[in-house]
Order: sequence, then structure tokens, then C-alpha cells
Amino acid sequence: MTIINSSLCYLERGGEYLMLHRTKKEGDLNHDKWIGVGGKFEPGESPEECLLRECREETGLRLTEWRYRGIVTFVSDDSVCEYMHLFTATAWEGEQHESDEGELAWIEKRRLYALTLWEGDRIFLRLLEEGAPFFSLKLVYTEDRLTSAALNGRALALPGKGEGTRGQGNG
Repeated sequence: MTIINSSLCYLERGGEYLMLHRTKKEGDLNHDKWIGVGGKFEPGESPEECLLRECREETGLRLTEWRYRGIVTFVSDDSVCEYMHLFTATAWEGEQHESDEGELAWIEKRRLYALTLWEGDRIFLRLLEEGAPFFSLKLVYTEDRLTSAALNGRALALPGKGEGTRGQGNG
């Protein structure tokens, strides 16, 4: 099984997040999805070093204030396991530039759920919105469909599989 470490950051400005609509990269697993900014660790990088490098590369901005919010474990039927280190940022320097991976846009938080998102992203976006303390979220996908989720080691009910929970909606 392949294991990947990555960072993902949601830059916050008032009631908005900076979102990346992934449309430009060839063979992109996230093609056409809206996500935060981030990417895979380079050898020897810490989660924070990856965060700072990826944000600078994808946005042109140098983060000056950020918070480590949680770790998301993605398991998929394609034999890949990803540990995604989730951050939010509230201050930065520099001028925003275009990303070579898609279009960057400031989106009102209340409008996020109308975008094309991964179903599991809806769960951790709500956790961020609620100000949840540092969390561990496990998301299991089969054929790009969320089949199970657990928050801090406890199973979450998924929409259409019993009582709806934080992850309501489809991506």
C-alpha cells in the first residue's frame, strides 16, 4: 500500500475561504473539485514546512499566521492511503498570483456546500466552521464514493446510511 503525506490549507478572509478549482493539471485525482491549497510532502518536510511551501507555490502568498486543525486519513480502494495535515491561515504577505493547478477564488463559507466537493471534505469543513478542537478524521472511499467515516475513532453515520451527520450532501 502506498502512503502519502500532504498538507491542505484554507486561507480565511472575513467570511470567505480561498478555494482552488482544480481544472488545469493532467490526470488530477481532484479534477473539477474545489479544495483548499496544498500538496504532497517533499522528503524530510514537516507538515508546517509543506504547508508554507505549497501555499507559496500555489498562491504566491507567504503565510504569517496559521493553525494546525487536524489530520485526515484517506483510505481508498486504489491502494493509496493519505495522511492529510489540515490547516487554516488568517494572515499572509505578498500578492496573490494565478495557480498552475486551477482557478483560485474567494468563496463565502456559506456558499461552499454548493460547490463540487469531495463528500468527506464536507465533514471536515463543518468541523472547521464549528471551531472543533484538533481532530482525527478517517474517510474511506470506494470508487470515489465515501463509504465510511470516523471522527476521533468513532464511526459517523453517512447520509443515506442511517441518521445524517456532518457530511450531509454529495460531492
